Amino acid sequence: MGELTADEKKLFARQMEVFAAFATHTDNEIGRVVQAIEDLGEFDNTLILYVVGDNGASAEGGMAGMFNEMTYFNGVEESVPNMLKNIDKWGGPETFPHMAAGWAVAGNTPFMWTKQVAANFGGTRNPLVISWPARIKAGEIRSQFHHVIDIAPTVLEAAGLPEPKTVNGVVQTPMEGVSMMYTFDDPKAAGRHRTQYFEIFGNRAIYHDGWVAATVHKAPWEAEPRRRLADDIWELYNVDEDFSETNDLAASNPAKLKELQALFMKEAERYRVLPIDDRALERFDPAMAGRPDLMAGRKSLTVYEGMTGMMENAFINVKNQSVTITADVEIPAGGASGVILCQGGRFGGWSLYAKDGKPAYTYNFVGLQEYTVNGSERIAPGKATIKLEFAYDGNGRGKGGTSTISVNGRKVGSGRVERTNPNIFSADDAADVGVDEGTNVSSAYKQRENKFTGKIMKVQVDVK
Repeated sequence: MGELTADEKKLFARQMEVFAAFATHTDNEIGRVVQAIEDLGEFDNTLILYVVGDNGASAEGGMAGMFNEMTYFNGVEESVPNMLKNIDKWGGPETFPHMAAGWAVAGNTPFMWTKQVAANFGGTRNPLVISWPARIKAGEIRSQFHHVIDIAPTVLEAAGLPEPKTVNGVVQTPMEGVSMMYTFDDPKAAGRHRTQYFEIFGNRAIYHDGWVAATVHKAPWEAEPRRRLADDIWELYNVDEDFSETNDLAASNPAKLKELQALFMKEAERYRVLPIDDRALERFDPAMAGRPDLMAGRKSLTVYEGMTGMMENAFINVKNQSVTITADVEIPAGGASGVILCQGGRFGGWSLYAKDGKPAYTYNFVGLQEYTVNGSERIAPGKATIKLEFAYDGNGRGKGGTSTISVNGRKVGSGRVERTNPNIFSADDAADVGVDEGTNVSSAYKQRENKFTGKIMKVQVDVK
């Protein structure tokens, strides 16, 4: 990649400004929690474990970043010119932004790589701050190798509690972690977490007694793996002597590399990592991923007023197929307004609703485009059946279709949806009956002020 353009510099600078602002905000909020504990007079006697971040900095934003991260999960690439149009909104409630991958690489200094790449500490290493003044006297750095699975055993030991063997009669799998309390008084104590595997999307690594063997199978910004799993190229580092993994010893110490590769397979079998699934976006679809699904095989779902917060995996899958939504409602005198049934939110989803007494349907394509069909007539007071039929074009995932609205069997509106979400609507917003509780799917109604003013007897969703 060559020198950045003026537009790229402007956009990328804003991305990091927003990231830095949020980091500052988070730091301040952590400070408020600590201050509250101090105000209660319990700070000295409180064990605080603060993991600074989750994994390494994330490179899901690709080469240019994203105005809406849901575009990543649906395989939609955003352009610098289009993102620049929204630069003044960046970081506000109308955005779900992500910085460019270059920032993630820089942010993980002195390590290589980023989140999603288990092959290097840049994708996995985070600071851990532990505070317990009544018990920990020294304010020092500890360098023993530990993992997030060690936090629960540490809390149990600190509280003097045994690990639960059963919960509500269900026998528990033993915890795999190791308590870190042995390090509290002895900075030179030998590390007790001696072995740890890492794996995500085929990227994998193994730590053992100061050595790390690792392989990069696919970078976060790459659509496909670099090679077959069996053909991956492994690296070898002595992290006791080489903190930032800069000296690859794979060629000079093949015996150690082979030993660690064998250990990875042993650990992967023990902890049920196998078989390794190196697919990415396909894993969002249970049918494609081959995993259990609450709604597997269901062709129809009936929901009722008051049912809200149904997350995507608990709701019938309406993606990549034709759908019919049939709502039996009662319209008050003067007409109705508000949401009848919706799924998702501002960054991707769909909504069947009434506006100014007329039926309407909006399909929100990954927060970048709203396709809306408005009914031509007001719905008469009394009982009514409102039907939305979405005829999918077919021939692949994420294609378009035609939306048709009818009231009591009579067509009142129709329009095109040119593109649809193939993989996911939202990571946060759910399906709601009679209201849109989260961010609003459609700009045609207000957030938090969209409750249906009529009565909903039932809504039936049928897929074909």
